[in-house]
Amino acid sequence: MDISFEQLKSMVVFAQVIEQGSLTAAAKAMGISRGVVSYHLKKLEDQLGVVLLNRTTRSISLTETGEAYYQRCRTIAHQAHEANLQIEKAKQEPIGKLKITCPVNLGLQMVVPALNEFRRLYPLIELDVSLSDDVVNIIKDGVDLAIRGAPLADSGLQASRLASFETYLCGAPEYFRLHGKPTQPQDLYDHDWVVYKQAANSVHLSQGDRSFSISVVGAVSTNNAAARTLFLEGGNGIGRIPSYDAKPRLQQGSLERILSDYRCSDIDVFAVFPPGATHSKKLRLVLDFLKQAFSRFQ
Repeated sequence: MDISFEQLKSMVVFAQVIEQGSLTAAAKAMGISRGVVSYHLKKLEDQLGVVLLNRTTRSISLTETGEAYYQRCRTIAHQAHEANLQIEKAKQEPIGKLKITCPVNLGLQMVVPALNEFRRLYPLIELDVSLSDDVVNIIKDGVDLAIRGAPLADSGLQASRLASFETYLCGAPEYFRLHGKPTQPQDLYDHDWVVYKQAANSVHLSQGDRSFSISVVGAVSTNNAAARTLFLEGGNGIGRIPSYDAKPRLQQGSLERILSDYRCSDIDVFAVFPPGATHSKKLRLVLDFLKQAFSRFQ
């Protein structure tokens, strides 16, 4: 026999009647009228085709069939109560698993170090972190949070901007020794680029009210941001990379910045998640934490 949602309600009402000792007390405990309680009991007995309660004007008692059925209904009511308590506990004390995906380079440079700190603060939150430059299907793959360096494309999802990072045009000292260093945007046309296939095939520069759009063409291309930076350090051309990737290499001298008096387009980093996911306390916590962690690098 299939059980309907309405019958489940009647089973819980039945269990409450026995727990409270009367229809009136059960109605008060559940915040419904005595008539609604009586309706559920009658409907339950009609559906089952048995008598569950012996009722008089002053008392109720379980039939033999009702006693066995009550034990099952009591278990269902108890499990529902425990489920509610678990939700309340999760709302108060963040616990459970977060499945996160992010680009490889951003993950290694910033996300994973930040999540190390996050775990020290919230050790009951489990993390399942996947690093991939591919755009995954959040709903299909059961992802709680995707970190992306692009605006939201799927209107069925929600997004929150975590940070904006400057980008620099860079190349290796060896490359500039062999090919010269560009001093104006027009010079970029004469140079090889390390092409990052996940980004647009052009670079935009601006200075005051002047702007330039330069096509990106080169003998080396990659779909991985970390590989792009390594190819730059290897002297394979010039490229636009985020400031958090460039600054340590500029300090080490493995890369040099060019056209620093021109501004490149910033990279906006977004947190993308399923609709309604921010009701999860653990997701809100990690979003706030990442925003604070990223702000130190801007």
